[in-house]
Amino acid sequence: MQDLLQHIVGHNDLHARWLNTLSFMENAGARKISACEHPVLVDFIQLKHAAEEHRHAYYLKKQIAKVSPDTCKTYQLHELLAPHQTRHYLHQLDMQTCRYIKNTFGLQGSQLKYAAYLFVTYAIEVRADALYPVYQAELDKAASKVMVRSIIVEEEGHLEEMMKQLQDFAPDWETHALHVQGLEQQLFDHWMAAIGQELTQYA
Repeated sequence: MQDLLQHIVGHNDLHARWLNTLSFMENAGARKISACEHPVLVDFIQLKHAAEEHRHAYYLKKQIAKVSPDTCKTYQLHELLAPHQTRHYLHQLDMQTCRYIKNTFGLQGSQLKYAAYLFVTYAIEVRADALYPVYQAELDKAASKVMVRSIIVEEEGHLEEMMKQLQDFAPDWETHALHVQGLEQQLFDHWMAAIGQELTQYA
């Protein structure tokens, strides 16, 4: 991952698409959180997460102007890295997690949606906690004007909040979270491999 990010940060057009890709994923996450909301039983934390993920998407989009102005205005395929893997990443994780939770806990409807929100969000926050600091380190090395430190701080807070909610959901939540993390790891590896393949043309 570090080598890929170093390569990306070193090419402005790649860097713009990388920022746009992260923005797309943050926006997709915010939309997923909102889609999981109960019509009336929505708590403060869920609203906070959706709002902050949307803000991250907006912030990352703004950062593009620092490396490649007037590019990546939308989320069309040619404006993303590994576009097919990027667009299906979160949806696949959500579907696989829903299947696991339904089989394990027997939940349906809004209860299933909420449980999936907890476990999927936790897995994504663990991933963000690993990815963004490595990215920031490469930005620092390159003396880039782009920064993601504010996102790192908020994602760390999200992770703590998700852990508290999962503890309330099930005493053995960690066992199930590990399973979901395994699903996410497979998708992440596939995504990284696709990005790496795309980067070969920039060698």
